[in-house]
Amino acid sequence: MATLAAFVVPVMFAIASPAAADTIYDAMAKAYENNPDLNAARAGLRATDEGVAIAKAGWRPQISGFAQKTTNKFDLNIASAPSLAAFENQGFNSFQAGLTITQQVFDGFQTLNNVRAAESSVYSERASLKATEIQILLAAAESYANIARDQKIVAIRKQNVAFLREQVNASNARLDVGEGTKTDVSLAEAERAQAQALVAEAVFQLKQSEAVYVQIVGEMPRGIKQPAPISKQLPKSIDNAVATGWREHPSIIASTYAIDAAGFQVKSAEGTMLPGVVIQGQMTNNSGNSPFTSLNDYSSSSLTARLNVPIYQGGAEYGQIRQAKERLGQQRVMLDSARLEVQKTIVSAMAQYEAAQAQISAINTQIRAANQALNGVIEERKVGQATTLDVLDAQSKVLNAQESMTQTQRTSVVASFSIVAAIGRLTVEEVNLKVAKYEPRDHYKAVKDKWFGLRTVDGR
Repeated sequence: MATLAAFVVPVMFAIASPAAADTIYDAMAKAYENNPDLNAARAGLRATDEGVAIAKAGWRPQISGFAQKTTNKFDLNIASAPSLAAFENQGFNSFQAGLTITQQVFDGFQTLNNVRAAESSVYSERASLKATEIQILLAAAESYANIARDQKIVAIRKQNVAFLREQVNASNARLDVGEGTKTDVSLAEAERAQAQALVAEAVFQLKQSEAVYVQIVGEMPRGIKQPAPISKQLPKSIDNAVATGWREHPSIIASTYAIDAAGFQVKSAEGTMLPGVVIQGQMTNNSGNSPFTSLNDYSSSSLTARLNVPIYQGGAEYGQIRQAKERLGQQRVMLDSARLEVQKTIVSAMAQYEAAQAQISAINTQIRAANQALNGVIEERKVGQATTLDVLDAQSKVLNAQESMTQTQRTSVVASFSIVAAIGRLTVEEVNLKVAKYEPRDHYKAVKDKWFGLRTVDGR
């Protein structure tokens, strides 16, 4: 019954586990929903959206109200003006309230260029958000592959401990019948102790990888299996990959829009040197109790049109224009840098992927040969043609080959996802993740023409 139970429980667990297992794409989908860095980037984009409404304020009227109260007291010289004796030590109050409306008619195209710069900044930030999404999805895929690697290494090393335990038992048995030596037993025990230390090290590494997974994905890993490379989305050649990356990678698109925004900021700075036209209307209501006039309560209104012609503003305007031009030049250089970074990442990832694929084939052959050699050495030891040290050396080669295969499989998977990320296609749409896509345009449409309101779109 104990044997049956030992068999049934793992089988039942194996049947139940697939329902709770996460694929590498499930991990990416959860990271897309849960990752705090990604959510912070979305909040940053929403803040950038508000820049358009702020810039458009330059086209809208500015309205302000004012109110003031004045108390007047007089110290009269009665000797020189006896007729004013009745007003000696008296005073009066006056109260004034009104409304001022100011409308900028022309400001040297500053508002126009500020709005265009703000819109370009929104488009640049959207592309940056997409780049962040790609980075997070790649990080989720990498952390998943790391756990699959570490789990396999833990299993391999535990199998090695079991094998070495058998070798210790076999060496003791051979020593008991006079066919072995204490040295054989000591060698086997030393290898077993080292193998147990390697298991502890592998378990520690697995826990570290799980912690990183939780940080990125937001949940504990469940039912991790060895993932396969994302081969269907891989480009056919390096040239094709670089061309696609330069055209589609969001960091390059973000830099392009940043150049546009900087160009509009140059024009806005130049606009400070152009004339401006302002129309201002004011309505005022006055009330008082002055004894010197009967005109205490009255209302007035005025309409003023003013032409401002800047002549010299201390040199600040020139410095601001030069500063804006330097920032435009900086953005152009950053675009070149972004292109080179994308190209380097693509070339490196493709070379890594191709090398890993070639290594997998070679290591498969190595593992088969190492296992055959181990079996042969074990048989030779049984007839006295090999020693325990020969068996341990052969087992070490098998272990190294198996771990090498595990590392190379992980490299192949991560490199394939890195290639797709570097060409800008590791996205929700391209990978077909089962998750609701975040639409940044919805917030932008809701706020770009807002005239007033303290609450954010989500009600905060």
